[in-house]
Amino acid sequence: MTVKLHVCSAGWARVKAHPCWRVEKALRDMGVDYERVPGPMSKRKRTVLVEGTGQTLYPAIELADGTWYREESAAMERTIRAGRLEARSGASDAEKPEVH
Repeated sequence: MTVKLHVCSAGWARVKAHPCWRVEKALRDMGVDYERVPGPMSKRKRTVLVEGTGQTLYPAIELADGTWYREESAAMERTIRAGRLEARSGASDAEKPEVH
């Protein structure tokens, strides 16, 4: 499954404390095929992100079926490392995590 990882444009910030890198590293470590999609730094210009998740926060994952997954980065990392990312694809609203 190839996914799109929507991240901030600060791709050079590869430290564990950076939310976008934390999720990207988990995808890499778990061998998940992904496309990195850097977005604008200005929250006002994050229209694609808002349309997909209802919020302006990075990171977010657009799954192959067009559904979006967004939680705090530590929770996203746990989901990815537990091999449960695919389960988010096509999940009903009751199964999806709460969007913050």
